[in-house]
Amino acid sequence: MEQKFTDLELIQNVLNGDSAQYALLVRRHQRFVFTLALRFSKNRENAEEIAQDCFVKAYKALGTFKQTAKFSTWLYTITYTTAMTFLRKKRLDTSSINDEETFVQLENHTSSFNANGYERQDSHKFLNQAINMLLPDDATIITLFYQGEQSLEEIGETLNMEPNTIKVKLHRARQRLKEKLQYLLKDEVKELL
Repeated sequence: MEQKFTDLELIQNVLNGDSAQYALLVRRHQRFVFTLALRFSKNRENAEEIAQDCFVKAYKALGTFKQTAKFSTWLYTITYTTAMTFLRKKRLDTSSINDEETFVQLENHTSSFNANGYERQDSHKFLNQAINMLLPDDATIITLFYQGEQSLEEIGETLNMEPNTIKVKLHRARQRLKEKLQYLLKDEVKELL
């Protein structure tokens, strides 16, 4: 039976010389780091590269991690800055919104042959497509808040903004997300008729 260590216990084990424990941290956080990287890069290969860079940087800087915040918040901050640096270097076109297939592959859907399973897949597809249509900052805040389950304070720490600013930005991002979903679903309804 495998012992379930907290992030802080795993970090302490790594810092005490058991570097193999870092693999457990990576496994625990890799999906969300990849999702964030993908939100910025809009490209699976670039997202994989960004995620890998994040975990390498985090490993090298693990000794500087102050336990005043959650490890995930610290890691997502590294993800954000690494993605921004990567995008500046690559000068990627961030206006592409047609890469929904990547998110369909990314989502961990259980294959079920019932109507609810298909409905869930469609919901995820439209939600991810709408998030992709948002500006990168809006997409990041929505992703951190809902998928990362980060508090306003943690998101503020990650993005180096005040929690009240994040609250306002989250409200505005929700409004823009709602508009994008209405636009997408309007087209979907037309296709059904």
